Amino acid sequence: MFQGSSALSLDAKGRLTIPTRYRTTLLVEEDGCLTLTRHPDGCLILYPRSVWEQKREQIAALPISARALQRLMLGSAQDVDIDSAGRILIAPELRQAAGLQKNTMLLGLGGHFELWDAQLLEIRQTEDLAQGLPEALEQFSL
Repeated sequence: MFQGSSALSLDAKGRLTIPTRYRTTLLVEEDGCLTLTRHPDGCLILYPRSVWEQKREQIAALPISARALQRLMLGSAQDVDIDSAGRILIAPELRQAAGLQKNTMLLGLGGHFELWDAQLLEIRQTEDLAQGLPEALEQFSL
């Protein structure tokens, strides 16, 4: 279960160092094998490979009306491996699609991560908070 946020920097080659608190688990349980793809919200989503394999099957089984989501997520998916320095390489097309610059935020969201450009995440969170809580959360107590 991944949770929390990490401020990270992309290097000049587009590599990102996975934080140690996640890296150990990913190396032991997933042999460092991950899958990176686009998310409809504009960020990238990073899955442990075993989780992605299940998610990929779910996405592929969606009806034809979900073709845009299939195209976005399956068509953009790239397998990445954690290297000996604890980094993953993010392809230029994925960096461009998510607007990733040097400063990024990695968010642990249970079984996967979202990867955001730090400035774009700040804008998104401000917009989300301004909208208030969705109706589905009216009975939820914090």
